[in-house]
Amino acid sequence: MNALDFFLFALFPYICLAVFLMGSLARFDRDQYTWKSDSSLLLRSSGMRLASNLFHFGILFLLVGHFFGLLTPQWAYEWLISPESKKLVANVSGGIAGAACFIGLTILLQRRMFDARIRLTSHRTDLAILIILWVQLALGLSTLLFARGGPAEVAEMVTISKYLQSLVIFQPNVELLAGVSLLSKLHMLLGMLIFLLFPFSRLVHVWSGLATLAYLWRPRQIVRSRRLNVPADHSSRRVP
Repeated sequence: MNALDFFLFALFPYICLAVFLMGSLARFDRDQYTWKSDSSLLLRSSGMRLASNLFHFGILFLLVGHFFGLLTPQWAYEWLISPESKKLVANVSGGIAGAACFIGLTILLQRRMFDARIRLTSHRTDLAILIILWVQLALGLSTLLFARGGPAEVAEMVTISKYLQSLVIFQPNVELLAGVSLLSKLHMLLGMLIFLLFPFSRLVHVWSGLATLAYLWRPRQIVRSRRLNVPADHSSRRVP
């Protein structure tokens, strides 16, 4: 392990996580009026619903799949499914969700870049984050297209899982990545970069989506109409 590997895979993940959490909190505290998705649906609805549904379905499935698929220890699932079967399920489901997300994001990016009306109302960060997400999806799909296959592919999945789990317990084991392909390493680094840029982009509205789950447990509110007892001579009174 050299100094660059140590920084990129042992220090950089924690820098990204710290900025992700503290930056989101600071953004909510200081700039609440910028806490929005900046949707362009009102400007032009053509193709927006299909693209948005494909993108959101795909990205949410991929986030949940990556989180549980890579951070679940092998001993917790091997009694139910083998690593080989787990990798097959991940490839098929992730490939479908990734393709749907990629198509939806491509349409959204095309709207932002080539629709003059939408382009004028778009911030630079809107285009930047969409381009970064597009490249990240392309890298993720490329890891499936150019996978080595067989035991080597399964071993790489297990290795990456062990590395990410070592980050969670604050004992980063960078040596595990020695045999991991360059494509997978780039995919991980770009994912970390997205977390780093998250608080400064429109992606912060994801927090609002997660917060709406609290409504499932919130007690019902009872709203009653109330008549105000206004004195008959109220209109004739003067305020000193």
